[in-house]
Amino acid sequence: MSQLLLDIGPDWRPTLDNFVVGSNAELLFGLREALAGHGTERCFYIWGEAGSGKSHLLHAMVESAQHAGHAAVYAQSSVPEAAQVVAVDDVEICDAEAQIALFNLYNDMREQGGVLLVSGSVAPQHLSLRPDLRTRLGWGLIYQLQGLSEQEKALALTEHAKAKGFILPPDVAQYLLNHGRRDLPSLLTTLDSLDELSLRLHRAPSVPLLKQVMQSHPTE
Repeated sequence: MSQLLLDIGPDWRPTLDNFVVGSNAELLFGLREALAGHGTERCFYIWGEAGSGKSHLLHAMVESAQHAGHAAVYAQSSVPEAAQVVAVDDVEICDAEAQIALFNLYNDMREQGGVLLVSGSVAPQHLSLRPDLRTRLGWGLIYQLQGLSEQEKALALTEHAKAKGFILPPDVAQYLLNHGRRDLPSLLTTLDSLDELSLRLHRAPSVPLLKQVMQSHPTE
């Protein structure tokens, strides 16, 4: 059974617990093990299409490490100093200087310990980066984030609505899946907008209300 987002709201923060697992259980287990200091490989390269959850996982690992009292940092398009947990998102947008810094950071963290997470849109060998950096990224554990099935997305939407205090009718969920964007973050954002409109108009969520939301905020 898929793990679902159970508490998304104004103060919601990405965690390992509220990540929608789907077919990515092995990756989530590996990340938890790395945080606990288990296992010999502590460098992860995570890749997948936009909206697949890469940034969620990187933010969640940093958040979890900081909560445990460890030095941890998240960065995008830049490379920070070494820490106990370092997460570098969207590696393909790193410029030449950042690529050199990441190459050195990778070597340092493999020697000194710590957990390094790097994300990208494609597998390491297909990245338009320095050859030596592509090689380093291929040394660690490589995971492609697998997309959620329609059933898993529908269940995630239903649980999200329940957490916000309303029941999502099946026909509304199906319409959103059929006509909304494919990635879960966009679907949840649209659902939040539907909830706001429903509360403002004092009307139960419905397909007509959802159409109104989607016309006001086009998803394509």
